[in-house]
Amino acid sequence: MAIFNLSLDDDLAARFDAWSADRGGRFVVLRRLIDQASREGRPAAYTPGGGERRPVRLAVWMHATDEVGVAAAAAGMGLSRSAWAAALIRHRLQGRPTFPPDQGVTLLAAQTELRRIAVNVNQIARAQNTVAKDSHAPDLELAYLDDLRAEIRGHLRRIFEAFDGNHAYWSGSDR
Repeated sequence: MAIFNLSLDDDLAARFDAWSADRGGRFVVLRRLIDQASREGRPAAYTPGGGERRPVRLAVWMHATDEVGVAAAAAGMGLSRSAWAAALIRHRLQGRPTFPPDQGVTLLAAQTELRRIAVNVNQIARAQNTVAKDSHAPDLELAYLDDLRAEIRGHLRRIFEAFDGNHAYWSGSDR
């Protein structure tokens, strides 16, 4: 007989015990859940062997004129033909963006930095609001923080627009 062991934080265990109490208890409910899950078959995303992510080669045959178009599109994105085709498939299946290498790194760095700055601005604003309650801090400082917050939101909006534009590119909706 197999034994499954798992650790849960105390709160989650207590909530599960409370829920399962009128259903036969922890062990009865777990056995039922495991039995039910195993009867339903493997989920579509199941991969034997622990779900290792290994690249898979896919050969695609196409007309020479299509290959010229793929080569041009790939070059325009700074990708190889294979990487461009994989990005197109990945977008269709998962909706994930693929940017040209230089743009992707720049966008992620900008987004990370803006989020860090926004967190700092919010901390400053909270501190300023606390001070404002006690000493009537100048409205100018609070207005400056609001302007800064609005500017950061504008930059984040432009990053989101870049992601939307990328989505439109891979979806073919920019034609």
